[in-house]
Amino acid sequence: MPVMQLLDLRHAPALLEFEQKNRTYFAASIPDRGDDYFAHFDARLDELLTDQAAGLLHFHVLVADDGAVLGRVNLVDVEGGSAELGYRIAEEAAGRGLATAAVHQICELAATEYGLTALRARTTLDNAGSRAVLARTGFTPIGEIRLSGRPGLSFVRNLPAARPSDDSPASP
Repeated sequence: MPVMQLLDLRHAPALLEFEQKNRTYFAASIPDRGDDYFAHFDARLDELLTDQAAGLLHFHVLVADDGAVLGRVNLVDVEGGSAELGYRIAEEAAGRGLATAAVHQICELAATEYGLTALRARTTLDNAGSRAVLARTGFTPIGEIRLSGRPGLSFVRNLPAARPSDDSPASP
């Protein structure tokens, strides 16, 4: 089973390979990143890691035993106790429950590690797999939207408040 890790520079080669290898697969259900993304991958990654260090976003990769990236799970637009969830799973790993497990895990991290109280997500109507993952992981549709000109849905999931750890001081 792949392990979720916070994205850092050591993941760059495997992440780029993941994005290139799955570009056509992803573009069938979500807007394509465009050639500029690949041409300036290193600079863009540096910007994202700077924003991550500032707490503006949290990027995670799903790493296989051999170091290959099999997925991404991202929290962006972190503000006011909420963030937007985005994820993508490699074609070779699709259909095995990896996205569902990763979204469950990121919801837990969002509440316990990042102190978030809600997550938002969006997907196109024709992305049945993504809609199913969101439904299985407790997201509720809240409205119709358009994504790159395609009809879609917006979702939300409220997160439980983080419980104080056992070593925190007791309240008076």
